[in-house]
Amino acid sequence: MASAAGALVDFLLPDLGEEIEEADVLQVHVAVGDEVALEQAILEIETEKATLDLPSSVAGVITAIHVGVGDTIRPGDPVITVNSAGVVPAPSATPEPTPAPAPPVVETPQPSPQVEAPPAPAAAPAAAPEPAPQTIAAPPLLAGEPDRRPVFASPSVRRFARQIGVDVQSVAGSGPGGRISEDDVKRHARSRAVAPAAAATAEPAPAPLPDFAEFGPIEREPLTRLRRTIKRNMSAAWREIPHVTLQHSADITDLDSVRYQYRERVAQAGGKLTVTAIMLKVVAAALRAHPRVNSSLDAAKDALILKRYVHLGVAVDTPRGLVVPVIRDVDRKNIIRIAVELGDVSARARSGDLTLEEFRGSSFTVTNLGGLGTGHFTPVIHHPNVAILGIGRAERRPVWDDEQELWVSRLIMPLSFTFDHRVMDGADGARFMTWISDAIRQPLVLALEG
Repeated sequence: MASAAGALVDFLLPDLGEEIEEADVLQVHVAVGDEVALEQAILEIETEKATLDLPSSVAGVITAIHVGVGDTIRPGDPVITVNSAGVVPAPSATPEPTPAPAPPVVETPQPSPQVEAPPAPAAAPAAAPEPAPQTIAAPPLLAGEPDRRPVFASPSVRRFARQIGVDVQSVAGSGPGGRISEDDVKRHARSRAVAPAAAATAEPAPAPLPDFAEFGPIEREPLTRLRRTIKRNMSAAWREIPHVTLQHSADITDLDSVRYQYRERVAQAGGKLTVTAIMLKVVAAALRAHPRVNSSLDAAKDALILKRYVHLGVAVDTPRGLVVPVIRDVDRKNIIRIAVELGDVSARARSGDLTLEEFRGSSFTVTNLGGLGTGHFTPVIHHPNVAILGIGRAERRPVWDDEQELWVSRLIMPLSFTFDHRVMDGADGARFMTWISDAIRQPLVLALEG
């Protein structure tokens, strides 16, 4: 992370975690001449998943700042330089000797033939080998194919290439003089197989837009890094995953009574007993009963990765956009602890205080739009999960009671379950939703069996 040069130490941007290749600089908290301590926040950066303060792993007096607000930086880029001895070096002490190696680099073989005409014939032997291959690749040998080139490969390698359908002309040789080996042919065949798949998953070019200014005043607002990430991830998920959504209506009348009965007890523990908190526990139990829903698809290897853990991603609406922090081992925690953790994670997600690690490793996702008045909807799967559960706003509805033979008022909650049709069939999804609906209707049974 840091590289030393005498008393001067460069702090380099560290690895930011899983699949995060760059970050935007939102604020710079320090200035040249400031003294920085270990773990002191020096930058506020925005990654694809979170906004966070970047702590320094070096200590000393800052002699240079290499980034500014609005810059995009990548792991390994220099952020600041500090004097670890605590003294700002004089200008003469700056590492000016570094450009000294430039003269040797400038002395390339090109100037010598230009300045000294006599050595020019000496260069002729070096150039002599080049015409030889060109004459080998002359048109008489490969008439009608001007782009073909000579191939240096043994008969056995050529025969192998023909057997697997590879044109040796397109293979780059790794041997002496560009000689092609059997491994080179295999490598080319593998890359050729991957290329169409990569092209198929590449995001298509967006359709051109009209000039909206022609119709009236407009304002252009650049997307934030988080919104750009959401755009890319949602597009990829919708394009690559065949989505199917099942919609059920669950009777939560008894569950809501239990929630009101125990909400004060949860409040004393520092949490809030919400429907979402209870649903996380219900979902965790359902995933244990239906392990294929708690999985990821390895499409490249045609395999299903069944997860023996239950880490639930919870979609949280923030001023910056939608984020999905993770609550781990939900199946091993009671509802009180889940409620406390959910409240803490949601608050820190909105304030931008979550760490990158808290966004990693979800095995299933739950999103609740009920607080915004939404009923049934179609949630988009959060890759690499294979399913997501959407919770809508519960409403009082008249329901016919067969035992009493009359209409009764019940609290009904909409549920929307979207799954990857490559992994599950409609019947599998229906069984999963029926299990959840039954568990919600009989919370005591869930407590006894869970």
